[in-house]
Amino acid sequence: MADPRGFLKVRQRETQPRRPVPVRIMDWKEVYEAQEEGTLKAQAGRCMDCGIPFCHQGCPLGNLIPEWNDLVWRGKMDEASERLHATNNFPEFTGKLCPAPCEASCVLGINQPAVTIKQVEVSIAETAFGNGWIEPLPPARLTGKTVAVVGSGPAGLAVAQQLTRVGHTVAVYERDDRIGGLLRYGIPDFKMEKEVLDRRLEQMKAEGTRFRAGVEIGRDVSWEQLRRRYDAVVISTGATLPRDLPIPGRELEGVHFAMDYLVQANRVVAGEQVENQIHAEGKHVVILGGGDTGADCLGTAHRQRAASVTTLAIGKQPPAERAAHQPWPTFPTLFEVASAHEEGGERTYLASTVEFVGENGVLKAIKVAETEFVDGKRLPKAGTEREIPADLVFLSLGFTGPEPAGITDQVRAEFDNRGNVARDGYYMTNTEGVFVAGDAGRGQSLIVWAIAEGRACAAAVDKHLMGHTILPAPVAPTDRAIAVL
Repeated sequence: MADPRGFLKVRQRETQPRRPVPVRIMDWKEVYEAQEEGTLKAQAGRCMDCGIPFCHQGCPLGNLIPEWNDLVWRGKMDEASERLHATNNFPEFTGKLCPAPCEASCVLGINQPAVTIKQVEVSIAETAFGNGWIEPLPPARLTGKTVAVVGSGPAGLAVAQQLTRVGHTVAVYERDDRIGGLLRYGIPDFKMEKEVLDRRLEQMKAEGTRFRAGVEIGRDVSWEQLRRRYDAVVISTGATLPRDLPIPGRELEGVHFAMDYLVQANRVVAGEQVENQIHAEGKHVVILGGGDTGADCLGTAHRQRAASVTTLAIGKQPPAERAAHQPWPTFPTLFEVASAHEEGGERTYLASTVEFVGENGVLKAIKVAETEFVDGKRLPKAGTEREIPADLVFLSLGFTGPEPAGITDQVRAEFDNRGNVARDGYYMTNTEGVFVAGDAGRGQSLIVWAIAEGRACAAAVDKHLMGHTILPAPVAPTDRAIAVL
């Protein structure tokens, strides 16, 4: 354990500092600054000898959190990095992007602010990269088996790295022009600069993973060709179908899916030219949806000098503290202030969108009403309608599942009743040798779940190919541990 009296001596929770708002909205650099070493050690030292570390229950990866907290407190950052990477391929991704269900499960969080697990995690990873401790781990021998991974998000990358390291020849196919999936084009740089992704991809290339960007499976190469060419295929395309809002005025110019907006903005930040870019400069922006994607749109609109930004959520404002029906150690729904919310904009709850109002085919306003609950349904309350000026509306309402094109007709894989690719307890679809991992099989979820599923799917693929596996399998598709691989 860390400092035996740390949680008694250091009762205040200190997270990493954020750059001042007037400064950070002038560029696309990351919002967060590095935490001072002494503060980091003190915060890691708050990790207590709790007996049963429920943070393990909260983390799908099974991260050895008390162990690397102790090593950070003792100043052994190199050993902390080893323990961290033993369960997580990409701790720099989760340390920056994960909502940290581990912290919601922290035993200290019962009556004190939880340990800053996420901050310690990303600090370990950044220190390891800064000191050159992150090196390629190529396999000692090759098995002669080949695997195709379709999709290069966190699940696909985790599958690829695990299978490459045990000796399989792995090729990752990505339909975009660059590798990374939503890590590349869905996450704004102010949350994670792309050099963080690129340096990890360099490690994977040095280990032997092959990347094929700009290749759309099902169009450029058929799924059947892929199956004939490789011994196993892994579908990790994510849940990319956005949820629409089919109300009057949906066809108006100015109403866009959030991801269309974010992808264009990220491409421009990367130095690309985007014709007819969706741009918020000088415009009144309304964001429908109060989740992470909506916050990403909010921060992007601020940096594009929007005239105003309003975020509308159909439900009630979450509480600031745990609700009685979400007791520790469950992951509660809380009112959160992301870095983008600090930068300005209005947040409105219990707002039901009734109509997009336009003139000559162009969006001019959005008509909303108060939300009322009738027989468990959320409906607009009659007589409470009002209009909000809007030049741009971004639909950030979540995702309904993976794109079925090619998967249903070429792979003949079945889908479940939630719109996801169906699979058994070992990640295999109804088509022999075709597996699915991440959001494509699980539905829209967290980055930490994507990595955990990627690692577990890799173990299942390895066992399918070799008859046994030494790879760890943190979770099964049913969220239960795989007992025997």
